[in-house]
Amino acid sequence: MTAINHAPRLPMTFNRLAWSNLAAQSAEQIALAAAPIVAVLLLGVGEGQTGLLHTALTLPFLLFAIPAGLLADRISRRRLMAGSEGVRAAALAAILALIWLDRLSLPLLALLGFVTVCGTVTYSVAAPALVPSLVPPALLPAANARIELARTVAFASGPALGGALVGWVGAAPAFGFATALSVIAVVLLSGIDEPARAPAPRRHPLQEIREGAVFVLHHPLLRPVFITQFIFNTASFLLLAVFVPYAVRRLGLSATGVGITLGMYGVGMVFGALLATRVMRRLPFGIVIGLGPVTGFVAASVMASTTFIPSPWLAGLSFFLLGAGPILWVISTTTLRQSVTPPSLLGRVSAINIMSYGARPLGSALGAIVGGFYGAEACLYLAAVIFGAQALVILLSPAVSLARQPDMVRDEPEVLRAG
Repeated sequence: MTAINHAPRLPMTFNRLAWSNLAAQSAEQIALAAAPIVAVLLLGVGEGQTGLLHTALTLPFLLFAIPAGLLADRISRRRLMAGSEGVRAAALAAILALIWLDRLSLPLLALLGFVTVCGTVTYSVAAPALVPSLVPPALLPAANARIELARTVAFASGPALGGALVGWVGAAPAFGFATALSVIAVVLLSGIDEPARAPAPRRHPLQEIREGAVFVLHHPLLRPVFITQFIFNTASFLLLAVFVPYAVRRLGLSATGVGITLGMYGVGMVFGALLATRVMRRLPFGIVIGLGPVTGFVAASVMASTTFIPSPWLAGLSFFLLGAGPILWVISTTTLRQSVTPPSLLGRVSAINIMSYGARPLGSALGAIVGGFYGAEACLYLAAVIFGAQALVILLSPAVSLARQPDMVRDEPEVLRAG
């Protein structure tokens, strides 16, 4: 009862951001699920062409994260997010119009899908940089938990909803619904009262990018966090690359069974996000940071154990842990980044964090190579080893010794040079 009575009350202006985030993330997930289905069912494309479409939908994370970070540190973050979300809404509406006019082609779908994901990248970079200006430092963990809960709900339900909409009522209504959600996100963002920031001095973009990268890679807390996250993305996508054929061949799962097992990842994410604020109030801050990588290693070990005990229940438990533990990592390390990064650098530091997603294709390629030569079982063992490495990196870092959330830093010259 005490915990309920003292539950953090987040400011109304932040709540608008949280609802906007839910609408934007849901629009993204519905559109990402609908695009390949439309490509196959409406345009009749094959596997190779859908692979090219998938490439177009992932490239913006590598190409536009850094430019989005530069913009987030130069102009109003609320306006940047609203503008990028408006561009995404326009691109989704264009897809909708082309479907109605029977003029949609794969190149147009890929181009417009690329534009929508550019909006996603910009929103994802700017939002963590905006949050600290809307809530007091003590409420950052609760605010980040709210943001991640919205993301996990969208991640867990968006693909299923997108597929169901295409199956039940057709492609146009699916993109129409995504467009409406994106417009709602823009409206909600327009009501956010963002505190004014001092104008940033205009310098060469490469100098600003270098400043953000140097800050992350030289910071004793942020450097191991980035390395851990890069290794985690490699290992998780190595595991995902081989799971479906392994589940069918070794675990005897049907297509439905595979879907349910993979769905446990989303269930774990929601579970972890719901408990995050309570966990962060009761455990030392550094322990919470270490929980995610350690849980990832446990999850990978459980999955590797299915090579000896071929149980679908163990596979489901593995994905549940892979969702529940690392979501605590996302919330706690986002709070850490917001606390130790000067406000003028937050956009670029968030962008560099997004760049760790570039490890995902590396993990998938590693799965294809190792799986092709040695089989899926070897990939599961290798994934467990790599997950062990990322847990070791963070456990040996000073981040896990933090007793509490660090104090917020200011834009002082000596902080920017700290190493």
